[in-house]
Amino acid sequence: MRTTLVAVAVGLLSVTAISGCSQKSPGTQAAAAPTDAGTHRPTEKVPEKFAKGGVHIALVRQLSSGDYFEQWLAGAQAEAKALNVTLDLSSGDNNNDKQALNLQQAVGNKADAIIVDHGFAQTIQPAIKKAVDAGIPVVAFDVDPGTPKAVTLDQDDHQIASQSLGALKQDTGGKAKAIYVYVAGFAPLDRRNETWTQFTKDNPGISQVAKIGVVNSSTASAVADQAKAALQAHPDVTAIFAPYDEFAKGATLAVNELGLQNKVKVYGADVSTADIGVIIAAKSPWVATSATDPANVGRVAVRAAALRVAGRQVAPGLKVPPTLIAQQALRDHGITNVQQLARAFPALETPDVAPVPWA
Repeated sequence: MRTTLVAVAVGLLSVTAISGCSQKSPGTQAAAAPTDAGTHRPTEKVPEKFAKGGVHIALVRQLSSGDYFEQWLAGAQAEAKALNVTLDLSSGDNNNDKQALNLQQAVGNKADAIIVDHGFAQTIQPAIKKAVDAGIPVVAFDVDPGTPKAVTLDQDDHQIASQSLGALKQDTGGKAKAIYVYVAGFAPLDRRNETWTQFTKDNPGISQVAKIGVVNSSTASAVADQAKAALQAHPDVTAIFAPYDEFAKGATLAVNELGLQNKVKVYGADVSTADIGVIIAAKSPWVATSATDPANVGRVAVRAAALRVAGRQVAPGLKVPPTLIAQQALRDHGITNVQQLARAFPALETPDVAPVPWA
């Protein structure tokens, strides 16, 4: 969630990176011209340990399957290569106990730093405490590390949900029967749920008639089955709020299979190349998503960990801001993949978040 779950908002870091894109309205995001603003040049000599290639950063993931997580990893690997860092990768494959064991092993192996990518607090916090007590820097992405000694990295999930819901409200005129897709226990989804809860209180014309959701190795297809049943049980539904891209893909599949594209619209979160293909497809009901660039977030995580290895100060809480991406904007600008998206919306890149002075 990235709820991508375990996710990613792509909302995203406390830096207002997305504000550089001019929004025409809550439902339409205009692409900005590419720019060189924010380009960094080295201002310091490379630390000796990095120059020798002796830095090992453990990346301990809860989930690894799905477009969002694959692109997040690609960004992290690219940044590690650029910084001459070895990235030691492990995945819990959605098994919390396995992730906790992987984290314990990273501590035992005396990694120079550890990045924890998603997870459940009660299973990963004990090992994170052991890491920080051992003097190992920890960067926790989309999970509560349980200690102020760790750097937290999040998308601005409240803003992600708010942007997507703003598009839903505009498109429906503030009146709609909606299906909500949610699974509790994932930090990004829980934050997005807080926004949904407040949104429905503030907008009584938009009511939740069904709540569905599942996270497993085939989330999209499982959500599609649930969404079909909910749509058939509630024929008056006109909107689905699915604040995680696998949720949104499943909801889109259900709407398409039932032939309801002209009636039901999907409002999602997060973005990947595969997601863009779904959004821009002919008659696609997925009309808006709010997101960060997952590859960029992966790069930020590695930069933050590298800075801590070098003994540099890093803000205890990093946030990557999101942008609203409307279906029509993608079509108007001929965008078919995330690389084109990043060029058209340069605010998706956040080089000023945890910049490394020697890179």
